[in-house]
Amino acid sequence: MTTASPASPARPAPSRWQRELRAHYGPWAVVTGASDGIGRSTATLLAEAGIHVVLVARRGAVLDALADELHVAHDVGTRVVAADLTSPSGVDAVLDATRGLDVGLFVAAAGFGSTGHFVDRDLADELAMIDVNCRAVVALSHGFARRLEARGAGGIVLFGSVVGFQGVPRTATYAATKAFVQSFAEGLRLELKPAGVQVLATAPGPTRSGFAEQASMTMSSAADAQVVARATLRSLGGRRSTVRPGGLAKLLGFSLILLPRWARVRLMGTIMSGMTDERSRPATSGADR
Repeated sequence: MTTASPASPARPAPSRWQRELRAHYGPWAVVTGASDGIGRSTATLLAEAGIHVVLVARRGAVLDALADELHVAHDVGTRVVAADLTSPSGVDAVLDATRGLDVGLFVAAAGFGSTGHFVDRDLADELAMIDVNCRAVVALSHGFARRLEARGAGGIVLFGSVVGFQGVPRTATYAATKAFVQSFAEGLRLELKPAGVQVLATAPGPTRSGFAEQASMTMSSAADAQVVARATLRSLGGRRSTVRPGGLAKLLGFSLILLPRWARVRLMGTIMSGMTDERSRPATSGADR
């Protein structure tokens, strides 16, 4: 764990949206999966708004470089927690490292997925996926929800996926983990709302990140990670429980909802088959785990 304290050089005046974001969800935010993709973009946008950030992922050297960059560019405090969220000790490290901070926002962007025929997958990888995408999300949400309830304000952002609304052949485990996250976020939203804590589920479609290359996927219509991150943060505090950032996510969401569930499963299987090949292997999703 490394830390850089807030400095005081002059910085551009924040926009109204940035001021409101900091007022409601500062002074500190915790972002898992911050070394890459959506997690990195989210951490950068929060820093631009003047919110101090705790950066969590496995790759400590990458996080250190990002922490220095955000500290210099945006005059924010940063804290790095290099942790593997497949293990309970990794979750404990995040909670311990943030215990003395006034955290107003927890963003669970870490996760990974796999594609291909389920019986050909490595079982250890599939179970590790469940650990990161589900168990770690529940454990960290539990820890931060307690703190946010006690302070009477704040927010939690949980990253689901457009594949989480039905089963999806060739990515069955990943889709199931995202269905869990979606359901968990919806229930948690109503539980925590009376305490002033906002919970938002975000369900992006294909996003340009390390996922496509590592999983041998072709995603020509993928959204930019920064677009996904910005749309998510702008939806905090709104009336919707779920946001679908990116044009493809919206298109898939509105078109699939008209179909019976069995038809959605078949259609998504066809789409996934067209995006993958037999070389598919485990891959990190929009953010490093």
